[in-house]
Amino acid sequence: MSTEDTSRPPLPPFTRETALIKVQKAEDAWNTCDPDRVALAYSEDSVWRNRADFLSGRPMIREFLKRKWAKELDYRLRKELWAFTGNRISVRFEYEWHDDAGFWFRSHGNEQWEFDAQGLMRRREASINDIPIQEAERNFRWPRPVSI
Repeated sequence: MSTEDTSRPPLPPFTRETALIKVQKAEDAWNTCDPDRVALAYSEDSVWRNRADFLSGRPMIREFLKRKWAKELDYRLRKELWAFTGNRISVRFEYEWHDDAGFWFRSHGNEQWEFDAQGLMRRREASINDIPIQEAERNFRWPRPVSI
């Protein structure tokens, strides 16, 4: 196993500076829409609630992300640190995407994250609401990065 599989700095306990770094790294990774890369930030036994989906384990998370980004096209995301303490971080986020029929949406949500000692996320709770928007109402128009 590589170091990337076993440790994801910054590590808890978080300071404001390290929590901001962790949030930015998550935003950058999710904006690649690369399920294999993103899944490595979660512990092998990570537990998720994403909307009404309950997931357990990195393989299940990876498959969920593949389905997500096959449906949510031209995905662009912004995350903002909301709060932090010890090994937990709370963020608010917005992302924009369209479906295969060309209808655009802005999704708003909150996430609570809990990390293990190696900085891997072992728990993620996400509440998300979608709002239909017109293409002209989009805020996030930057080119999607290639996998880093």
